[in-house]
Amino acid sequence: MLKNSKSISYPIRINKYLALHNLATRRGADDLIRRKNVFINGKIAVLGDMVNEGDDVKIPRDIANRKYSYIAYNKPRGVITHSPQMNEKSIRDFLLNTHIFPMGRLDKDSEGLIILTDDGRITEKLLSPEYNHEKEYIVNIRTPLKPSFFKRMSEGVNIDGYRTKKCKISRINNFTFRIILTEGKKHQIRRMCGALGYAVADLKRIRIMNIRLGNLKPNKIRPIIGKELEEFLSLL
Repeated sequence: MLKNSKSISYPIRINKYLALHNLATRRGADDLIRRKNVFINGKIAVLGDMVNEGDDVKIPRDIANRKYSYIAYNKPRGVITHSPQMNEKSIRDFLLNTHIFPMGRLDKDSEGLIILTDDGRITEKLLSPEYNHEKEYIVNIRTPLKPSFFKRMSEGVNIDGYRTKKCKISRINNFTFRIILTEGKKHQIRRMCGALGYAVADLKRIRIMNIRLGNLKPNKIRPIIGKELEEFLSLL
């Protein structure tokens, strides 16, 4: 039985109830419900069911006690993380016969760190900009950077009607900078640079929260375990 929480306002939808107990994201909870793995007061739950205070909500023990995998992967340029077209290299080719999936995106022409996992419970907390989780990148530009570039980038840039959140940025050399974002709009860094008149030549993600790419070679993986994993999960 899942313990009721005083912080929950009842009645509450079953998928939200499961998400608040860190069992799954709402989408993941919907999948559990569709597979008839959720019970309310002894009856199989269906999508849209409401949970009232004092209700007995149960899931199979093997699901509740499931252990998850967390992996750091160095995505090479040319590999697609989502929705590949015909004959394009996909990260899914690397993950055949597994339940592991990439957390977030890194565009085809970019490289670097992606976290792979089978833990759908953390998706929303990791990817939502409201949690302000840091992602760090090294970016090479095709033309020399002007001093004004850094101030304008750090204060947020208007891209297609949206003003990006403030960010941390520092110069490495005339063509290279380091940037730390707490959001992840599609092609955000490339679009920010483009709005200021600069074209990105190379982009590499080197850190997600406390997980660092380090010396991991392209198309290689390493497990996220021990204190590194404990810190990662505690930050979510």
